[in-house]
Amino acid sequence: MGLLERLRKEWFILGIVLVIAVARLEPAVGVKGGPLKPEITITYIAVSAIFFNSGLSLKTEELTSALMHVKLHLFVQIFTLVFFPTAIWLFLQLLSITPINEWLLKGLQTVGCMPPPVSSAVILTKAVGGNEAAAIFNSAFGSFLVSNAIFIASALVVLFLTLGSSSSVPFTSIFSQLFMTVVVPLIIGQIVRRYIKDWLERKKPPFGAISSCVLLMIIYTTFCDTFANPNIDLDKFSLIIIVFIIFSIQMSFMFLTFLFSTRNNSGFTPADTVAIVFCSTHKSLTLGIPMLKIVFAGYEHLSLISVPLLIYHPAQILLGSLLVPTIKSWMVSRQK
Repeated sequence: MGLLERLRKEWFILGIVLVIAVARLEPAVGVKGGPLKPEITITYIAVSAIFFNSGLSLKTEELTSALMHVKLHLFVQIFTLVFFPTAIWLFLQLLSITPINEWLLKGLQTVGCMPPPVSSAVILTKAVGGNEAAAIFNSAFGSFLVSNAIFIASALVVLFLTLGSSSSVPFTSIFSQLFMTVVVPLIIGQIVRRYIKDWLERKKPPFGAISSCVLLMIIYTTFCDTFANPNIDLDKFSLIIIVFIIFSIQMSFMFLTFLFSTRNNSGFTPADTVAIVFCSTHKSLTLGIPMLKIVFAGYEHLSLISVPLLIYHPAQILLGSLLVPTIKSWMVSRQK
């Protein structure tokens, strides 16, 4: 395989390296409030584009079928909101005797309590060619029903950290945002598909490449926020250890979900496994940061508690993106 052909094949991974490098050199460009206005272009336009693209490319009968895949949805939600935070709590009991900053450890616990993300799991599942319909459903279930998701996440944070808040959660504003950026674009995409179905099947637009480009944009602005965030002012030891722990947790949980979902009697297809691996292990920064600011409003250690989630979000996108070729090869070989 020639160099140019190899580069063409691995353009997405090269793109990841490039956008991270650019974000590191000049984070002010893509940071919130910067020239690119990611609070609008990413939060609304990019996420809406993702779900419009999904609605346009997804066959309606496949989405209908996904709604009935109760076993898969239960697996994802129970793993995300029960097993994940409990396992982290047990792990942190061991880490509590170490010199790692205690508020970073508490922040790590809040990561475990977060609901699933809106977009990253869907994009990565689509990039691999997995059960996109199931990923969309679980993203919608975990985030569209946001009042329940935040209530459960807040209750878990209070339960594991014994810290509460009397502040009320702005259900209406968050629900409205998610409805407009997730559900509406998906429905519009499905409606448009009905009128141009023959053209789509004839031309076969590069939906995967489009989603990958949007993902690169999300990665770029995410790393801009990470590199420019003034709250990350920690001793190097604690920060390095937390980064290592976060990547270890993600790798371990991805392997664990992969192991359970590929058992002979699991009843899951390889495409289902892809959706399970990404949806079960990803955590929402979009819902997480606002929730932490509400639950810990006025708390002096809020910035430190927020750091693990700020690290976890780009880490899950980076790690998931790097694993796309490997998981895709496995899924194709299993399907054959």
